[in-house]
Order: sequence, then structure tokens, then C-alpha cells
Amino acid sequence: MTDLETPIGEIIPDFHNIEFRLKQMEDAVAEDRIGQMREVEVKKFVDKIRDKAEEMCLGERLYREGKLPKRICHCDTKVNNMLFDKDGNVLCVIDLDTVMPSFVFSDFGDFLRSAANTGAEDDQNLDNIHFNMEIFKAFAKGYLEGTKSFLLPIEKENLPYAATLFPYMQAVRFLTDYINGNTYYKIKYATHNLVRTRAQWKLFEEAEKCVPEMKSYIDII
Repeated sequence: MTDLETPIGEIIPDFHNIEFRLKQMEDAVAEDRIGQMREVEVKKFVDKIRDKAEEMCLGERLYREGKLPKRICHCDTKVNNMLFDKDGNVLCVIDLDTVMPSFVFSDFGDFLRSAANTGAEDDQNLDNIHFNMEIFKAFAKGYLEGTKSFLLPIEKENLPYAATLFPYMQAVRFLTDYINGNTYYKIKYATHNLVRTRAQWKLFEEAEKCVPEMKSYIDII
């Protein structure tokens, strides 16, 4: 939405703010309320996340510099939040409780986090997880056709960044919850959030490998 006369508020403050999510992780690490930081794998994930933190906070830096706007976004753009008719045509978008100001990266990146993942969000077999470039190309083409009247060059050129940001952010959130003792996400077994962290980190790495191809494709649309 680009033509609202009255601005809407931020329903969930800092929902897709990666700097905020990283601070939550650091707070959890410092408190270590149930001793999860004794686990070698947890420490390794914390280190990996820290190593990538500066580049993953690009969006927030651009916003502070006045280069990147916030727009009205859905902020939960999973395929199952769209209703289709029997012929596969889109009827409407549902689950509007997260509609609020955010970067366009939110809707673009979060959609691809689920749609371009060849595995499950909590896949225990990491070999199943790859980033589907055909899905990326189809979605990017349609997205750019629909947003060409208002999308800024800086938003367009950073869409590949968005595709890596959201699996990274979700890995941070799952790991934080695991360190905190699984207090936010529903789990089916004790290590579920750690399994989710592994799966999202693998997706992040797979998407990262595809960034040069994503950029090349974006440049020709």
C-alpha cells in the first residue's frame, strides 16, 4: 500500500528488526538461564551468527541514513496466507494481523524463506534443504512488475539481501528461544528449536550461495 492518507502503527514493535533480534539473542546468551550455552553446537551457532551480523544489519543502517523507506507490508507472507480458487487464481490475502510499516524486504524475503526452501522449516535432514532459484525468479519477476511504480532502486538492488536476511533472522529467533528454554515457539520435542536453527541456517547458507545469480537476474528485469 503506497497511498494511505493516514499512517498505521507498528502492531508488533521491532518484529522484523534484525538488530533487535540480535540483541535478544545476546541477552539470552548473557543470562543463559538454563545452561544451554554449555552445548558446543549452540556456541558455534552464536559465533556464526555474530560473524554475519554486520552485513545482515544493512537494512537498519540504510534506514537510519535516510536511504531506505518503510512501507505498509503484510509481514507474514507465507503461501498459506493466500486463498486460491479451484483454478489456482488468487482470491485474497488473509491473516492481516501483522500488517504494519516495514521494509519491502519483509514481504519479499519472508515469502522466499518458505516458498524457495526445498525442505521443511524444521527439516532434520539438511540435505533436503536448498534454495530454489526458479521460485526466486518467478516471484521476483511478478513482484517487480507489481511494484515498478514506486519501488526505489536501493530497494530493488537489495532484494537478494532480503532473501538471505529472513532465514538468518529466523535462525536467530529459533536459537534465542532454545537458549531461553523454549518459551516462545511451540515445540514437539526438547531440541525442536535447535533443529529449526540448523534448518534455517542451512537455508541461509544456500541462499547466500545464490546471491550472485539473484543479482544478475534482478539486473535484467
